[in-house]
Amino acid sequence: MTSDLSRRTLLYGLAAGAGTAGLPGDAIAQGACRDGYGQGRCPLPMAQATAAGNEVFGPTGWKTIALESFTIDVVDYRREAAFYAALLGWKLRDDDGQQAIMDIGDWGNCIFRAAAPESFGPGGPGKSAPRAAVRSFAWVIDKWDAHKVAAALEQRGMTPVAENKGPLESFRVKDPDGWSLQICNQKGLSSARKRPSSARLQEPVPFAPTGWKTVWLDHMSFRVSNYKRSASFYANLLGWQRTYDEGSQNELMVGDIGDVLCRGGNPFIPEQARGPVGASMDHISFGIAPWDVEEVRGALESRGLRTQIDTSSAHLGPDNKITQDDIYQAAFQSYHTETPNGFNLQISWNTIDKRLALANAVKPRALRKPSGQAQ
Repeated sequence: MTSDLSRRTLLYGLAAGAGTAGLPGDAIAQGACRDGYGQGRCPLPMAQATAAGNEVFGPTGWKTIALESFTIDVVDYRREAAFYAALLGWKLRDDDGQQAIMDIGDWGNCIFRAAAPESFGPGGPGKSAPRAAVRSFAWVIDKWDAHKVAAALEQRGMTPVAENKGPLESFRVKDPDGWSLQICNQKGLSSARKRPSSARLQEPVPFAPTGWKTVWLDHMSFRVSNYKRSASFYANLLGWQRTYDEGSQNELMVGDIGDVLCRGGNPFIPEQARGPVGASMDHISFGIAPWDVEEVRGALESRGLRTQIDTSSAHLGPDNKITQDDIYQAAFQSYHTETPNGFNLQISWNTIDKRLALANAVKPRALRKPSGQAQ
């Protein structure tokens, strides 16, 4: 019988070798201040790096009660839909020839939308041109009253555009980086996914289904120009709860739905404060069940998928270099892989009960309270 040590050695060898080729270079990039302040990518002292920014406006009092959907543009949307159906157990709700709407369990929807290859722009140095990009997200709020919602948005400097379809009422606005945000009532996809769908995939699944269920929105990696401003915007607009300011990011808890990780420029670093305005989502992580470190890795590899370990936590190794923690012992366990259209997909063991495992994994030691005190 193979020893635990042998299995770990094999797993790390596979992940460090050909299995990681082709994944985005920043696939497992963590908070810039995880390993300390006043050095490297975190040049400011802790007090300055984590100082509060200005609130963008006062709170609306709204709470986010559901994920309506998020939209991913892809070159081949039917191939992408079939991939997620086989790998993560998503179900097709509708395919109109231009996009596929997928149910993620009973808690969310993803819209895979067809897009021309040239719409994604060129690739970076040494990288092929992208073929997938998240373009927007939509959230359901409580206390829906279209007139009051529109007025609250206008009072906060936004220009709401009504986007209604049947019983669905919603407004689309832009966040401080120009990101497309839709705010909805409860009568759209969040209601429809509670009913069974007879829609059938138009593309064969690429491999045998894993049998996994997608049980949690672990995190959306939301890269913005000023993460303090974005955290304030979403906390005050949609009632998201900020965890802590790490100096380069802040993980926000979206009710009982999941987490969104705002990461990006720190306004107290001059060159970052002067940087271009814009937002993107470089990956999304989903919590799956059942989870077993080796079985999940084996399932990915047996289907010809690349795997890359991501624990987010690290330690100082014998060579005096920061080394990623053992996935068997880490509080946050996950793998990155790649979809048919090249999107960086992360899967983890996180559930609502472990929702802050990632945030705590990257929490700098200087921000941690002594043992016995509340975090």
